[in-house]
Amino acid sequence: MDLNRVSAFVCDPGLGDWREGDAWLAGGTWLFSEPQSGTRRLLDLTTLDWPALVTRDDGLEIAATCTIAELYGWRGPAGWTVEPLIRQCCESFLASFKIWNEATVGGNLCNALPAGPMISLTAALDGTCLIQGPSGERQVKAADFVVGDNQHVLEPGEWLRSIHLPATALTGRTAFRRQSLNTYGRSAVLLIGRTMDDRRHLSITAAVKHPVQIEFSGSASAGEVRDAVLEAVPENLWHDDVHGLPAWRKHLTLTYAEEIRQELAQ
Repeated sequence: MDLNRVSAFVCDPGLGDWREGDAWLAGGTWLFSEPQSGTRRLLDLTTLDWPALVTRDDGLEIAATCTIAELYGWRGPAGWTVEPLIRQCCESFLASFKIWNEATVGGNLCNALPAGPMISLTAALDGTCLIQGPSGERQVKAADFVVGDNQHVLEPGEWLRSIHLPATALTGRTAFRRQSLNTYGRSAVLLIGRTMDDRRHLSITAAVKHPVQIEFSGSASAGEVRDAVLEAVPENLWHDDVHGLPAWRKHLTLTYAEEIRQELAQ
């Protein structure tokens, strides 16, 4: 879509020169998909040439400008078992290769939609977001970055620089469950479970307005996991839109939580 209210395009943005009416541009797949009546200037983050993916001993650093295609094609070192989960989350976009080659990991987080699969991935893997801005930088857990439907913790003038996934979360077994109203629909429920020694970590997204995480022992019963989910998710947190009613999302979440408990117990 033409953004006919935009009067300037900054290819080498001064990251401290934020003005009212500015918008950060990375992939632009959402930015150019609908009118942006309040936007007057686009600041292109891709010209900063941040390395898309950096593999280190302490984990994986994903630049906010890393495309979905780049993440999907990443291969980790021996001993890291997270590649299948990354591919499952990338495939949850159900988008064409054209979108995969433009849409960015950071853009999906900053759009802050409950169904964002990069939100699901980074939250489930104990990611830490590096946020920078005119007043300096700060770190926020990926699970806390999104605070509601289309709501995040960024202040005006701040930008998401990268997401760090710790090496401790990139090993071990994972379990993935996702559902939507139709084959090519937006995720209505997306759950990710993973093992942590004798503990289990369960991340609930898409069905709720922001990520919810619970932990339970490897010997936890079906009733204990069910009670933990119900305690962690108040009734007003279940998401409600055309992609699924709250009662249906709640039912699927409890069903998939039990399936994940059984799968990780094997």
